[in-house]
Amino acid sequence: MRFHHLLLAVSLALAPLLAWGQAASVPFEVRISVDAAKATGELKPIWRFFGADEPNYVTMKDGRKLMAELGQLSPGNVYFRAHSLLSSGDGTPAFKWGSTNAYTEDKDGKPVYDWSVVDRIIDTQLARGVHPYLQLGFMPEAMSSAPPGTPYQHSWRPGFAYELIAGGWQAPPRDYAKWEELAYQWTRHNLERYGRDELRKWYFEVWNEPNSTHYWAGTPDQFYKLHDHAVAGIRRAFPEARVGGPDVAGSGGAFMDGFLKHVVSGTNHATGTTGTPTDFLAFHAKGSPRFVDGHVRMGITNHLMAVDKGFAKIAAVAELKSRPIVIGESDPEGCAACPGAQNAYRNGTMYSSYTAASFSRIWQLAERHGVNLEGALTWAFTFEDQPWFAGYRQLASNGVDLPVMNMFRLFAQLDRQGVSATSSAQIGLDDIMSKGVRGAADVGVLATRGPGGRLAILAWHYHDDDVAGPDAAVTLALNGLGAGAPRKLRQWRVDQVNGNAFTAWQAMGAPQSPDLKQAQALEAAARMVPADLAPPAIRNGRAELHFSLPRQGVTLLILEAAP
Repeated sequence: MRFHHLLLAVSLALAPLLAWGQAASVPFEVRISVDAAKATGELKPIWRFFGADEPNYVTMKDGRKLMAELGQLSPGNVYFRAHSLLSSGDGTPAFKWGSTNAYTEDKDGKPVYDWSVVDRIIDTQLARGVHPYLQLGFMPEAMSSAPPGTPYQHSWRPGFAYELIAGGWQAPPRDYAKWEELAYQWTRHNLERYGRDELRKWYFEVWNEPNSTHYWAGTPDQFYKLHDHAVAGIRRAFPEARVGGPDVAGSGGAFMDGFLKHVVSGTNHATGTTGTPTDFLAFHAKGSPRFVDGHVRMGITNHLMAVDKGFAKIAAVAELKSRPIVIGESDPEGCAACPGAQNAYRNGTMYSSYTAASFSRIWQLAERHGVNLEGALTWAFTFEDQPWFAGYRQLASNGVDLPVMNMFRLFAQLDRQGVSATSSAQIGLDDIMSKGVRGAADVGVLATRGPGGRLAILAWHYHDDDVAGPDAAVTLALNGLGAGAPRKLRQWRVDQVNGNAFTAWQAMGAPQSPDLKQAQALEAAARMVPADLAPPAIRNGRAELHFSLPRQGVTLLILEAAP
């Protein structure tokens, strides 16, 4: 990172500390009601998908550590998607770049396959309990149809115009038969290395955002051809493979309409039959934060509207409405590696509270459209050997978790059976999609019921504007608890002083070279420490709790039978 970028990152890091140091107003009253006896349907664990532009970071020290933490969230049920798994190069990572050199050609133009680098990436994931959401891309240099003289690897870095990510890696193949054979050979190799039972768990998808000139230099029909041949190669090696896509940018517009029509009724470019095997569908949804009046203002409306349009587009195709959907990238904005004042929310609790507020609405939108939502993938991982809390969209900085990582730990403690939960300060779905959270704060709730009567209640306090505000004084009314053994009550928090290494780093003076003692203190500050509270008195299946929820705070309360 250039020096002026480092200064920007540090100044942006310190700004929220100053804002939050201002005196807050008098707390406002919020009433949350939860009825443990009133089931509302399944709450799928859609949060268990992650991804990144830079696949080679996975095998590095901080990448290995973070991958293990992701795997621990829900062992055997977490997925990771990465770009550039077939890109040419020596495996050295860079911003928005990776390579494995899986495919080259000899002097006679015959394919040479080398799986050693990509094997290390997949091995690292699997050893830590994370399965691949396997993306076939990008175009190997020896196969690229880019015009002569086109640079293959891009020269982009933080602060440069996004258009500079262009390169020969974007181009269609010179030979679609060779592209299909690459897909076949890679799948066959994975089958031999990892076994049929493991590969049944994977998602296989082709390319990234083919409706964007940033990622695809061909026409829509050339992408359909690329996709058909890749799927044919995968299925030729492993007929049971779960294949899908196309992971378009946003809801995909006319491109997505054409793709859906092609997979349902078009002529398959590889087989000549009608349609393309499609086991799941994928699109992307992003928000749009801005820097206004000296602070970040989030754009949750844009994020949710993209989800709404994506679901509507798929639901409108009768043959595809019941197919599983993965929102292949679902984030507050579009570029994890891009600096800028509008992205200063990333290190702190704005990111974690936004995640709680946005995921809760994504669940609601799936229910509204009657679609089969399987996942919402967070496009954030870590950037190895970068300045501490540099302001990138990531889950950890130099091996120390950010508050947003703790948000996923809270999600991981929710059970699958939703129960009725309402809040007097939760903004309605239509209002938040049309207006965002610009007036009153959004104090919302989700609740689930688990084995043995275990009740988990997730509450958040979110606002689009990253400025100080009053706490919410919450009265939590619990109903439908029934009779039974004494309960225990545990509370987890992520806020300015709990589960937050960023504020601890700021209090240290924002050191860019923390010593061992400081690093250990940051690790400790990042960890959520649950509080065991006095269990409430339960009368006629009812109880009442009171707690304070600060602005940008998220809390999880778990009430269960005492051991």
